[in-house]
Amino acid sequence: MLVLGIDTSGREGGIALVSDGELLDSAPVAGGTFSAELVPQIATMLEQHGLRKSDLGGIAAISGPGSFTGLRVGLAAAKGLVEILRVPIATVSVLEAMALHTGKTGGISAALDAGRSEYYFGDFLVTAGRAELIREVLLAMNDFDMAAHGRVIAVCERTAGELARASGAQVVEVSRPGAEAAARIGAEKIARGQTSSVEALEPNYIRRSDAEIFSAPRTQHRD
Repeated sequence: MLVLGIDTSGREGGIALVSDGELLDSAPVAGGTFSAELVPQIATMLEQHGLRKSDLGGIAAISGPGSFTGLRVGLAAAKGLVEILRVPIATVSVLEAMALHTGKTGGISAALDAGRSEYYFGDFLVTAGRAELIREVLLAMNDFDMAAHGRVIAVCERTAGELARASGAQVVEVSRPGAEAAARIGAEKIARGQTSSVEALEPNYIRRSDAEIFSAPRTQHRD
């Protein structure tokens, strides 16, 4: 099965084609150009391999956490392809992929720097190449210290790694997962029937955007 992986969760993104578990091709998509370049680059990659969109057997997309704008663009493109081609789609969390990339089993956590002295934090039960989600949360630094203590934690950034080590965690450094990881993990999910409907396909921000926070109605206090 030919699966297209899409990642627009970070400052830079990418696309990848995986065929029956083997990487066929991958290419970066520059940050700031996702909306203009993502779909044309997908078309170009397929054409370079003598393939058409109709040859795709599934789509796999990184669903978050990450850039608000980037995730919306990536998932909008994925939705469009799914609706046109009538193929299954699986979503992959960056934290989930990081936990899988440790190569370890059991209770595995993953952490990403979310800025503002906050961290995206995920707990997973990893068995036989699967990562069962226990929780994904946004933690302040003090809460991170308590959550990380005694855990095996996957990190791909210096800041999260230093904090995890200071918390007494067993740190495993991994590369930040991208489109290739999305395609590989997504292909396995599709094979297991772990797919998403187009209606349920939404970014996993974990943290609300500034627009949502500041547009929320203020509570009225009465004497």
